[in-house]
Amino acid sequence: MTRIFTLILAALLAASTTASAQGPLRIEITEGVIEPLPFAAPSFIPENAGAEQMAAQITQVIAADLANTGLFREIPRNAFISTVTSFSSPVQYSDWKAINAQALITGAVAVSSDGRVTVKFRLFDVFSESQLGDGLQFVGTTASWRRMSHKVADAVYGRITGEGGYFDSRVVFVSETGPKNARRKRLAIMDYDGADVQFLTDSSTIVLAPRFSPTGDRVLYTSYETGVPTIFVLDVASVGKRALGEQPGMMTFAPRFSPDGNTVVYSLSQGGNTDLYRMPVGGGPETRLTSTPSIETAPSFSPDGSRIVFESDRSGTQQLYVMPATGGEAVRISFGQGRYGTPVWSPRGDLIAFTKQNKGRFHIGVMRVDGSEERLLTASFLDEGPSWSPNGRVIMFTRESQGPTGSPSLYSVDITGRNLRRVPTNGAASDPAWSPLLP
Repeated sequence: MTRIFTLILAALLAASTTASAQGPLRIEITEGVIEPLPFAAPSFIPENAGAEQMAAQITQVIAADLANTGLFREIPRNAFISTVTSFSSPVQYSDWKAINAQALITGAVAVSSDGRVTVKFRLFDVFSESQLGDGLQFVGTTASWRRMSHKVADAVYGRITGEGGYFDSRVVFVSETGPKNARRKRLAIMDYDGADVQFLTDSSTIVLAPRFSPTGDRVLYTSYETGVPTIFVLDVASVGKRALGEQPGMMTFAPRFSPDGNTVVYSLSQGGNTDLYRMPVGGGPETRLTSTPSIETAPSFSPDGSRIVFESDRSGTQQLYVMPATGGEAVRISFGQGRYGTPVWSPRGDLIAFTKQNKGRFHIGVMRVDGSEERLLTASFLDEGPSWSPNGRVIMFTRESQGPTGSPSLYSVDITGRNLRRVPTNGAASDPAWSPLLP
């Protein structure tokens, strides 16, 4: 076991681990980080003319990705003793040990005449004086340099933690403009860190609650385009859209894709009652899943597609329930004080995130799928609508500030309740939904 793995393990409280000579160390993060692991990331080497600026930008994004997790701390470059002048040069480990760098990331960038960019990197455990895994290389266009940066950061994150990364992903959300009582809303998509924003709809109608497909190529959302809440399916690449099903005059909302992407579960209101239904995403007969004189909404599939968690007021207050994905008996899983809503099953299958309202405060929390081990991660005037990162380690949500001019913003927090961060957006933003890792 390398020293770098041992040190990051020691930086985690109550971590359960397994290790073997045949496989990487796996770290189960269940508590807060005591001390982030210090790493050094010298600016990647430009291997030809014209690559200098891109090499610097790529290094900056990689370092920011890692530092923003709260698990890593970048060592300032003015503390460096050594300089890296060649990708193939031997590492002077003693110089990096002297500044307490436990991980060292080196790389190089080349830009060809046809606009192709090649990024390669190596990761070193400084204290064991060894390279962690083979060097990797990514090739893309100049327009995709940020994606290649995120891919490098994902690879570094994975080699040190033993888990998948989440940096090469996107977030769809509702971009809001105008005064609080007359906001104009449109769907937007961006990199997980707030960069490269693109708009998917105009602001001519209210849009709510976008949700990615498992492959990240489609988005479900609710729109008032028809005059009543109606679910639409949008193709991210072409920005073409269509209504889901044919239910004129009925309100359909709160949609989610099944894990295989072939089915949509959603809420439908008719005759003063709201129940859960499912339908093939390509259209076809709908199947009613619940039939109670209460409001059932906010459904979310388990990763294996066998169960659905949802919110219902059938007990008299807003609570969370789990039932088979084909319908049937629902089991209540929330029993704490207050009201529970917007449940979302973790992609790892081990936790359910939710919004909780209690004693005038809103919280983002997580619990085991049987309702045990409830933990509240945030508290504010209004926190709501959690969405999981692809690796199930970070939750993004909406936080709205108090007062007549208060506006919503996007925040993220890890499942330890640490590392609460505001996600940068240009203006008000709400209803985030995280994509899977990009192909």
